[in-house]
Amino acid sequence: MDGLNANSPHARDIRYLVHQQTELRSYREQGGTLMARGRGIHVIDESGKEYIEAMAGLWCASLGFSEKRLAEAGYQQLLDLPYYHTFFGKGHLASVDLAEKLISVAPRPMAKALFQCSGSEANDSAIKLVWYYHNAIGKPEKKKIIGRERGYHGNTVASVSVSGQPHMRLGFDVPLPMFRHTSNPHYYRLHEDGETEEQFADRMAKDLEDLILAEGPETVAAFFGEPVQGGGGAITPPRTYWAKIQKVLKKYDVLFVADEVIAGFGRTGNMWGCETYDLQPDMISCAKALSAAYQPISALMISDRIYQALESLSATNGTFGHGFTYGAHPVACAVALETLKIYEERRIVDHVRAVGPAMLKGLGAFAEHPLVGDVRGVGLFAGVELMKDRKTRTPWAPEQKAGTLVQDLALKHGLIVRAIGDRIAFTPPLIITEEEIGEMCRRFGLALDEAHSELAA
Repeated sequence: MDGLNANSPHARDIRYLVHQQTELRSYREQGGTLMARGRGIHVIDESGKEYIEAMAGLWCASLGFSEKRLAEAGYQQLLDLPYYHTFFGKGHLASVDLAEKLISVAPRPMAKALFQCSGSEANDSAIKLVWYYHNAIGKPEKKKIIGRERGYHGNTVASVSVSGQPHMRLGFDVPLPMFRHTSNPHYYRLHEDGETEEQFADRMAKDLEDLILAEGPETVAAFFGEPVQGGGGAITPPRTYWAKIQKVLKKYDVLFVADEVIAGFGRTGNMWGCETYDLQPDMISCAKALSAAYQPISALMISDRIYQALESLSATNGTFGHGFTYGAHPVACAVALETLKIYEERRIVDHVRAVGPAMLKGLGAFAEHPLVGDVRGVGLFAGVELMKDRKTRTPWAPEQKAGTLVQDLALKHGLIVRAIGDRIAFTPPLIITEEEIGEMCRRFGLALDEAHSELAA
């Protein structure tokens, strides 16, 4: 079955597609799962098997997989104006309307929005604007950018450099030399015995301050952080963490870029993760749920002080030399605008607040499972930590691949989750009901029990 999907009764040929974030040889030899349709919170593969999509695809299908209003909004825009750009002083109505709406719902006053096609591009743009800003204000020596270990901000050369994901660096000659990384605020895994969350947050803030001082504050331009770490394992910040981190950034005049690509648009029980954790960033990147994943679109919102510097330097240079052919694509903008309307009309944030406790309670019930060490989350955003010995926080050996085993067994039981190392992430579509949450947890329990039996054998 070399080059074929061995798991499919149709043996669909897969030999021409390079699959992302995949071990390519094993996929070529063993095949995988190809989806054919979606309905509500479910996706259906080509054989007809139905799965609960507990990751909303890649954290993004917030309104599920069958929202006709979004399809209709895209179709109408295709009829009216299927493409235009925002270069050279030109634009189109959909981009103007979306920018106005997005700025109106921003978690803190923002001046402008730039549109791209992905979260990676939004964060890449933020990096460029950080450098542009400091050049504009006469501080060209401020070039270093700090991310966090296990943080995730994208896959362009620059955005993967600010990310702290070791497996995404291998073989690609990244990170670039002007990027640095501070400690991962994963309290459960990394706290010292007897250390409270507040004390752990103190240590994280000190680590950041020590790094800035070691590099020279006059050279440090910006800090990137997700309100809740997504790709790092659905890791919620420890108590007082963000207040202490922001104090350090302000002390040394370091710009703060809040990456809301996953946390934005209701995921944490507020419209923005910045609201949940009282963040005051200079720029905010967002994507994924901006269009409920029905179109590829992202946005970078910037504060007035950033925009004024951009305007000043562009006047000197004769242009603001940045942009993407498909940035602010009219179809994507129209779908995103309709998505924001649905969030308001259906009170999606209120729904997350209503059902989020049921998910955290349902997953929290596994805290005493012999395979589980810790369960934490906020809103419809949770992570379940697998641990060989909960009391001593002794992990499973890497070669045992406990997380991958649970993920694969969940798939067998009709549940799609994401194993990030030995941490299982849950971010289901925001429209999920309490009844569906119950079924999601039931299927997860089956996978946990079966995985424990195999690992204990």
